[in-house]
Amino acid sequence: MTGVSEDGAAFARFLETSRPAMAEVAMALRQAVLMQCPGAIEWFDPGNGLLAVGMRRSMRDLLFAVIPHSAHVNLQRVDGIDLPNPDGRIDGTGKRARHVKARSLADVDSPWMRAAITAQLAWRADPRGA
Repeated sequence: MTGVSEDGAAFARFLETSRPAMAEVAMALRQAVLMQCPGAIEWFDPGNGLLAVGMRRSMRDLLFAVIPHSAHVNLQRVDGIDLPNPDGRIDGTGKRARHVKARSLADVDSPWMRAAITAQLAWRADPRGA
């Protein structure tokens, strides 16, 4: 899915209150995830200010969350604790989830960001060897 769903549109409206540069980064991250994850669905959580992406609309099937902040946008990977961190860009202390920070469109388009997305998808496809 690369068009704008109802939840994607709600997220875009939410981003209107963000710094324009971070809103642009958040929408680019959304697009990057959806391009690598055909068939994914998204849902906007206004209470937490995030856009969740998964294969079904359930917490168990959640893969990513795009979470805007004032100076960066987190791409949360729900299985981050199990994923490789070869260049040290993965942050977080949650029980399972970890995130990478995008501070610019260049970060979104970078090889390390594509690898971060791919690693999450590979883990879900085969958790024995992401």
